[in-house]
Amino acid sequence: MPEEERDVTHQPNEDHLPLAGIKVIDAATVIAAPYCATILGEFGAEVIKVEHPLGGDALRRFGTPTERGDTLTWLSEARNKKSLTLDLQRPEGKEIFKQLVARADVLCENFRTGTLEKWGLGWNVLHELNPRLIMLRVTGYGQTGPYADRPGFARIAHAVGGIAYLAGMPKGTPVTPGSTTLGDYMTGIYGAIGVLMALRYRDQTGCGQYIDAALYESIFRCTDELAPAYGMYGIVRERHGPHHNDFACPHGHFPTRDGKWVAISCATDKLFARLARAMNRPELASSSIYGEQKVRLEHCNDVNEIVRDWCGSLTREEVLERCYATGTPAAPLNNIADIFGDRQFHARRNLVAMDVPETGETVIIPTVIPKLSATPGRIKHLGPRLGEHTDEVLRDVLGLSNDEIASLREKRVI
Repeated sequence: MPEEERDVTHQPNEDHLPLAGIKVIDAATVIAAPYCATILGEFGAEVIKVEHPLGGDALRRFGTPTERGDTLTWLSEARNKKSLTLDLQRPEGKEIFKQLVARADVLCENFRTGTLEKWGLGWNVLHELNPRLIMLRVTGYGQTGPYADRPGFARIAHAVGGIAYLAGMPKGTPVTPGSTTLGDYMTGIYGAIGVLMALRYRDQTGCGQYIDAALYESIFRCTDELAPAYGMYGIVRERHGPHHNDFACPHGHFPTRDGKWVAISCATDKLFARLARAMNRPELASSSIYGEQKVRLEHCNDVNEIVRDWCGSLTREEVLERCYATGTPAAPLNNIADIFGDRQFHARRNLVAMDVPETGETVIIPTVIPKLSATPGRIKHLGPRLGEHTDEVLRDVLGLSNDEIASLREKRVI
């Protein structure tokens, strides 16, 4: 990787980042709510990650292990955070947590519904302690409803939210849609949107509030016309495999001669005419053959077979060159090796190399998005070691003495 790609972007003054001065407590685990905190941290917020002293966040063991003992997932997704170990079920731990919350702007949590209330750390208690607090609460099904107390994970959210049913071959077994943690990342993004809106409201009124985010709702919200089509006409969309011919044709994935795949999307008649030229068969786009979308949809199997045969006669690069030359929307189906060699990813610096000081390893991770022109986000460091900042936070944020910190460690509160 070129040396210049080690820098995320030009680094603005830390005080000028959009969320500078915002203090976030990340008391959550794994991905959904912690991902929200990560986004906030990338744009200037100070994020304190609260972890149990024994083992810490389960994300430390999720994915490919590193020489340091945690995983690549942790190094990437816990970027910029400070790690504080704290047992929230111990009286001393609860008291320290309350002191932190009293000084915080945002709290992110994703315990099972009712857990914090059981520990005496629910919304009502914390809101009274800090009326300006904004609290993100992520669960599988939300804080209300008949399923509120059920455990939820991304795979479950994909199932309940309706997207897993659509993934796979027609009449075949439904499969996981891409990343098994898609619902977690989407909910983290929705959570960040909620936090930013709540901060804006607090600027206007001085009042905090909580955000009730459910994994399944994030999935369901991204299902285009699934709900209105069923509500109005009783349409139940089924699995389409690599082709989605409800609205456009050809609109799918096609294998090439060299065993690779391309995506082609012709959403309009004009775009199909471009593809027909790329295939050296412009007559296909005439009104008497397949020039109209309605006709193509009625004969989608025939159209897809024509495109499939053409793609199968060429290498992926040959197909793409011809599509690009005519302005046909097409792209390779990239695996991660393809992505590492993709000029677009390098031009936009989507991949960033970061060093792990303890081991001398170099880890390549996705960069910060979205890209702000004046105040771009930044990555200061990778995910921290368990408890790496415990003493710093207790001493500098709460003002505890070295003796008090030593006593808490002796009692295994931290």
